[in-house]
Amino acid sequence: MARLDKKAIINAATTYLKQHPEEMLRAVKGAFGLRFGVPLDALRYFARELTGGKKMPKDIQIDSVPPGIRIAMTVEAPGGTSLRVSLCLFIEEINITADELRVGTRISEMNLKVLDGFQTPVAALVQSGALDLSKPGNLVAFIPKRPALIVDAKDDRIVIDALKIPKVADNPKIRKALAVATPVLHVRAIRSKDDHLDVHLRTSLSGISTAYAAARS
Repeated sequence: MARLDKKAIINAATTYLKQHPEEMLRAVKGAFGLRFGVPLDALRYFARELTGGKKMPKDIQIDSVPPGIRIAMTVEAPGGTSLRVSLCLFIEEINITADELRVGTRISEMNLKVLDGFQTPVAALVQSGALDLSKPGNLVAFIPKRPALIVDAKDDRIVIDALKIPKVADNPKIRKALAVATPVLHVRAIRSKDDHLDVHLRTSLSGISTAYAAARS
């Protein structure tokens, strides 16, 4: 997997802002509405930089389908079969606290296409049309030894909790940041709009004392 170069990221961001000066005005307007937008171009950039490994997804495409995003990528399935995967992803539930980083997603319009490679059981299953792609959560639920961060999967919904990953849960910087920020700052929603992924926030002044105590501990 390719490693991100901080200098390259800064240069890319600077170049992008020079080419899109309207982003600064959008950011100012968003700040007044407790909203900040991540350009989908930024996600596309990171997708390109992080897909250098042989087993990593390739040719990743990210597009806005408000309020969600459409993602397409080429992956290598077990046995050496190349698949083209596409789906629409919608974030419907967000709960971020000191003890939970939970995000509930809904997946629709999922499609799998065999591109090339060996005629493996995976390829045969995809080509047969036997998979119910309208309920990807049910498919994920039957994955043996599925990742710990997937806490629920049913029908078209998949729920993840990043704090179920030991390396994340045991990271003192992450736990400290959550303890300080979450009492006063909450994520209401994440929605796409105008080729951006907008994060909508709300504040709670009643949590200031809790956040202050966490910062000092």
